[in-house]
Amino acid sequence: MDRGAIKDSFKSKSTSIPKPLNEHVGPYLLGRTLGKGSSGCVKLAHHRRTKEQVAVKIISKASLINRAAVHRGIEREIAIMKLINHPHVIRLYDVYETDKELFLVMEYVSGGELFEYLVNKGRLGELEALQFFQQIIVGLAFCHKRKICHRDLKPENLLLDDQMNVKIADFGMASLQKTGRLLETSCGSPHYASPEVVTGLKYDGSASDIWSCGIILYALLTGHLPFDDENIRQLLGKVKIGKFYMPTDISIGARDLISRMLTVNPKRRITVKEIEKPELIFCEDYEGF
Repeated sequence: MDRGAIKDSFKSKSTSIPKPLNEHVGPYLLGRTLGKGSSGCVKLAHHRRTKEQVAVKIISKASLINRAAVHRGIEREIAIMKLINHPHVIRLYDVYETDKELFLVMEYVSGGELFEYLVNKGRLGELEALQFFQQIIVGLAFCHKRKICHRDLKPENLLLDDQMNVKIADFGMASLQKTGRLLETSCGSPHYASPEVVTGLKYDGSASDIWSCGIILYALLTGHLPFDDENIRQLLGKVKIGKFYMPTDISIGARDLISRMLTVNPKRRITVKEIEKPELIFCEDYEGF
């Protein structure tokens, strides 16, 4: 599977600390680097007293200069993650800062990305796919009840713990959506973005998240994406039309659920509450939500 195709106010909430030694952040001892990005890196760390392992996202403040959108995204991520405490969402434990750096202390999970797991397996059986999908929906429903829309759901932002439980991560593009209000900012990954988002219309963030979940479920069951093209304009055109090939080697129930999530009209698209109804279970061995 082509990785390119599939992948494609903190000041008031943070705790000021003296500049730490290179290997320490507050009570945490920093270890190996887990990943790097344009504005910093993520390191594995453990609490010096309890030995609890955490992931510390280290952001260089210098990298945020003249990058107002990135700065706002980090502020938003911190504010939103402070509101979430759920077994299927990555926890933000604490925030520290120095003059030069910002430190986000988060829950550490050791199983890697769902994306990598899917790439290695190629495609999943319906029972396994549904177990992952259930956990995504349960975590997402918790967020939606609190008016939080993720807006960048994809397998790369779904992490697995050592028990193979899903943890929704990366709320950098998330938004709070007031009842009766629509969102305007187009964001997310083109392969997973809804038609209303790629068209540039005002949109319901919850409905847009459901579209992304439909793409994810399709990928889990088939090993590829319903909408794909090397040319970005062609790709966005396919998403807007919403026509895709539905494999016949997955169950009728799975096909029906995917079709109802990948409905172009967001007002006709299935909701989280409807997805959780028992009649939508499409695998005999599945125990349900």
